[in-house]
Amino acid sequence: MDGRQKIIKRAVLEIEDGMNVNLGIGMPTLIANEIPSDYSVLLQSENGLLGIGPYPFEDEVDPDLINAGKETVTAVPGSSYFDSAESFAMIRGGHIDLAILGGMEVSERGDLANWMIPGKMIKGMGGAMDLVNGAKRVVVIMEHVNKHGESKVKHECDLPLTGKNVVNRLITDMAVFDFNEEGMILIELQEGVTIKEVQEKTEASFTVSPKLMSKHQ
Repeated sequence: MDGRQKIIKRAVLEIEDGMNVNLGIGMPTLIANEIPSDYSVLLQSENGLLGIGPYPFEDEVDPDLINAGKETVTAVPGSSYFDSAESFAMIRGGHIDLAILGGMEVSERGDLANWMIPGKMIKGMGGAMDLVNGAKRVVVIMEHVNKHGESKVKHECDLPLTGKNVVNRLITDMAVFDFNEEGMILIELQEGVTIKEVQEKTEASFTVSPKLMSKHQ
């Protein structure tokens, strides 16, 4: 598996049967195809659909049926359509159990930057700022380093913030981290990765969970 596949395979384990889940634009949308078929999960899109199914085959494409990333999707039995006001009422009202979002940078305090790079044209901030404050749990997925090999897991985010202290769990192609009042904790390693490698590739300060440490001593 390449790094993105590792991230997707690990991220789908965050989803439990019966959840209402919002998948962010980009890599998170790929999780829809990995959810176990026997799960009753309703995927919510902030543009007005609850009950997103897998990506359609060519003969199933409906140009009117799209997710927040403007990609064509399918709808599962029991799905519903609504306007943006109702969609954001769901998010702000705490009715979304889990949001899985992409990230550009995450800080050691659980700050998230994922909505813009200064100087690049953007269409708007989307729903991320609402999701990180309204969803019951926020999981961020991203590559551990950028194309220059620099850590995207940082002491402080350099890019404009989406939210402060909002990330519950970070999943990268190297590791899984949790965030709590004590800071950032390394809880899992991706296959073939060592604690030392994670330390070398991570700008942020973090501790290693005792359970993980005992497994790798």
